[in-house]
Amino acid sequence: MNKASIFLIGGIVAAVALVSSLFIVDEREKALVLQFGRVASVKEEPGLYLKIPVIQEVVRYDDRILSIDVQPLEVTPLDDRRLVVDAFARYRISDVEQFRQAVGVGGISTADDRLDSILRAETREVLGSVSSRDILSSDRAALMLRIRNAAIQQAQALGVEVIDVRLKATDLPTQNLEATFDRMRAEREREATDERARGNEAAQRVRAQADRTVVELVSDARREAEITRGEADAERNAVFAEAFGADPEFFEFYRSLTAYQRALQAGNSSMVLSPDSEFFNYLNSPTGGKVITPAAPRPAAEVAADEAAAEAAAEEALSEGEAESEALEEVDTQINNFDADSAEDPATGVTE
Repeated sequence: MNKASIFLIGGIVAAVALVSSLFIVDEREKALVLQFGRVASVKEEPGLYLKIPVIQEVVRYDDRILSIDVQPLEVTPLDDRRLVVDAFARYRISDVEQFRQAVGVGGISTADDRLDSILRAETREVLGSVSSRDILSSDRAALMLRIRNAAIQQAQALGVEVIDVRLKATDLPTQNLEATFDRMRAEREREATDERARGNEAAQRVRAQADRTVVELVSDARREAEITRGEADAERNAVFAEAFGADPEFFEFYRSLTAYQRALQAGNSSMVLSPDSEFFNYLNSPTGGKVITPAAPRPAAEVAADEAAAEAAAEEALSEGEAESEALEEVDTQINNFDADSAEDPATGVTE
């Protein structure tokens, strides 16, 4: 082998050794130089650095702000109202050497697991010392600050700095949600029942008032009609009496013609009368005058029957008037009773 080949091989080995001894630290990361598993040096500033090939190795860690999602956990506040809390945190590796000693070769994943345990414990402790109203109010910002401050002290042993802790969601457990929805549904149904009861009460009151108004209007109308009918009958009788007094014979003739007109109509011309009936006095008279025939005395039985019929008719008219008065009084009584009952509260059953 000539000298040129030896120099070429030596140059290649030197180049490989030089390249393997150089490493670059980016501005987004920090590096540890390990020698036989121990930390030889820490490189936190970006730049080009040297290491001993084969003997030393470089381990890089992210220097940016990292995020971790805390697994949802169930907490019990002071009012024993269980809540499911979902939170997340942001942290950064502050001490690379201590971080390496704390997590070993696990790196970021091991640090996330240990930090998750710390955050869960601090969240449960802080939220368990207040009521659920405080957790769901604007005071939750102060609670998150308390969780972060407590987590910072414990995270220092890992070589990390907790920057922020946030509560993403605070919900009720599934079984509590069902109970809450059932309670809300029962309250809405109770309110709907109360509204329907009040509506039915108002409808019955309006209906009863309408029935009372109808009865009063009908009664007033009947009373006015009876008064008008009585006045008309009185006026008619006065006119008849005046006409009869002026010319009794003409009045009798006019009454007879009216009776003939009503009795002798088309299809009703057959009549059964006694020969000496006074109905055809003017028709039987050759001069058109009234034939006066002595009237036979009426039998006592016929007179008694006529008087009994008149008394029965009078009693019937009187009973109809009394029945109508009793019906009006009964309607008024029902309306008054309903007004008294409607003052009772449908929810409590207490009369106002």
